[in-house]
Amino acid sequence: MFGRSQAIVQIREFVNKVARSKSAVLIVGETGVGKDVVAAEIHSHSDRKGHYIPINCSALGEGLIESELFGHERGAFTSAIDRHLGVFEQANNGTVFLDEVTEMKLELQAKLLRVLEDHHVTRLGGRDRIPIDVRVVAATNRSVHDAVAQGRLRQDLYYRLKVFQIVIPPLRERADDLEDLVPHFIEEVNRDEGTEVDGIDSECLAALRVYSWPGNVRELRNVLHQTVVTKGRGRISLQNLPEEISSIRHQEDRFEVRIGASMDEVQRELVWRTLEASAGNRTRAAEILKIPRRSLYDLLQKNGIPPRFKSRN
Repeated sequence: MFGRSQAIVQIREFVNKVARSKSAVLIVGETGVGKDVVAAEIHSHSDRKGHYIPINCSALGEGLIESELFGHERGAFTSAIDRHLGVFEQANNGTVFLDEVTEMKLELQAKLLRVLEDHHVTRLGGRDRIPIDVRVVAATNRSVHDAVAQGRLRQDLYYRLKVFQIVIPPLRERADDLEDLVPHFIEEVNRDEGTEVDGIDSECLAALRVYSWPGNVRELRNVLHQTVVTKGRGRISLQNLPEEISSIRHQEDRFEVRIGASMDEVQRELVWRTLEASAGNRTRAAEILKIPRRSLYDLLQKNGIPPRFKSRN
């Protein structure tokens, strides 16, 4: 887990504490924040000698996921020509990572709950109860409380999965992590693509810090892959970045102050411009202004800026 923000430092410390536990972990965060990376870190820091097996619950059809999780016996259904061991058996003494667990149908959630409670699986078409020792790490990009309220996630399964819970903030709320993520991804692309890019300049880093990153770390990785391959060698500058990122930095750079303007007018314009440059992200705007977030809220109220910020453009 690359990053120096307080959130990532705390997550690393928490992972080190819970990794050796047998209890389930629930990871919550937007798409692309790195939930799979945290899950893999939990397994790698544990004492478990078995396999780490990730399963994306939203990527498998309803007819496949039950067999993939619990296995099947020969003849259990038309295409079952051989016995198949599910991931819970394959990962015995290891870890199963269930990504997007809220996309699992409720009937299957009930079976998963039984497996978590009695530590046995029964293959489709079989009768034998097979003992397993598997640590489950689950993840979702949804609000778990909303998922329970909407009937997408069984409440009893939710409490069984969240013995420990890790919430990963979006990248826009931890811009300090770019200091570590950017060189890591550049080095990764250089190694994979044979390029010779040796970093980015300060103006480029400033643009990356201001951008809101709706696709989170995954989007950052893709942007840097494209930019490094296009650049080929040397140092990445602002003009090498995609236009949607480089243009935001220009907005944030400066604005003109009319002689005779009051301090209140200048202050209001500065707050507006900073919010526009940070795509309405208050956490990032407070970082740019170098003030606590609470102070930014006071400025918004003082200057009559609405709670739901909208650009004037």
